Parts: sequence; C-alpha cells; structure tokens
Amino acid sequence: MLYRVGKVLFQLLFALGYRWDVRGVENVPAGGPLLVIANHFSWLDPPLVGTVLPRNVHFMAKQELFRNPLAAWVLRRLGAFPVRRGQPDRWALRQALELLEQGRVVGLFPEGTRSRGPLRPFEPGAALLAVKSGAPVLPVAIIGPYKLGRPVRVRIGTPFRVERGGGEGSIEAVADRMRKAIAALLAEEPAPGRQGRRRIPAG
Repeated sequence: MLYRVGKVLFQLLFALGYRWDVRGVENVPAGGPLLVIANHFSWLDPPLVGTVLPRNVHFMAKQELFRNPLAAWVLRRLGAFPVRRGQPDRWALRQALELLEQGRVVGLFPEGTRSRGPLRPFEPGAALLAVKSGAPVLPVAIIGPYKLGRPVRVRIGTPFRVERGGGEGSIEAVADRMRKAIAALLAEEPAPGRQGRRRIPAG
C-alpha cells in the first residue's frame, strides 16, 4: 500500500514538476526475476526509477539511511534493504539473490555513490548478482537535470543476460558490459534543443 501511494505522489511530482520524458517502458519484462541497474547522480533517482517501472523494485540502499528508525521503517515498507558500501556485504548479496529467486525486481546503482560528472566505474556487486542469479539485466539511463520546469529524461534499454556461473568472463568484464550498456543509452541522447521530445506514460 505504501509503495502504491508513494508511486502516485511521485508520478505527479515527476510528470508535473519535472515534465519527465520516459522511453523504453515496453522493454521491461512483465514477470520473472529482473536486475535493474541505473546511473546515479541524485537522491531522487530511486523514486524516479521505482515510479517509471511498472513493477515494484526492491532497492539496495546504503546502510546509513537505516540508522534513523523512522527512515528505516519507511524504507523497509517500500521493499528496500541495506548494504554496506566500500566492502563486501554477504547479507545484502543473499537478500538480493533470494528476491531474484522469488521472481522479484532488484534495483541498484552500480557506481556505488552519486556521480558528479561522467559515468563512474561500476562496483562489482551488480555483476556478481547477475552471474550468480542468471537474472536478466535491465539498463536504465537517467539524464537530468532535476530542475523544476525542465524535463528529466529516462531511457530504458533492452534486457540482456550474462552467462550464469561466470562463463562470460571475469566479474570485472561483466561490470564493464553493464557500464557500457548504460553509457550507450546516454550517448544516444541528442544535445538539448536538437530535437523535440515526447513524453511516454510510465505504465
């Protein structure tokens, strides 16, 4: 219930306040496990991705956000779970794998922190999850800025899989493939003002 209410409120915010421009919603699988990866430059990214996608997303969120009891209660009701940044977190990995095994959607931002410029190198956690779970990977590109009255753009790519068990190569190679998938979506965007944009409902 809380997720649905929040989604309606954020739909109004992003549609009216930020005039969102969303493309590629048809690429989101209707069911089954799904690992969503996106670039990250604002605290608004998780609610934006969660509102755009037609399925509920369980986000990995930095552990620090769960230190406040009220924030922790809200985040857990929204399906988020904590992860320790900068070090391996086996509990978070197990939690994500369990959700994927249940056919849920897990979302994370592989840069590990908000980027203030070009796309940063990806941390290995998302790649490890993709290899261990075999779940499809859905790349999502967010193009700002988050400024009222100016469109924030979201581009959803085509899902892809990596070979389960790591046959595709090293974890680093898988992480690089993920980064390139998002970089390609960002590169497809024309410079502002070059062409008209149309808004597509997020489902």
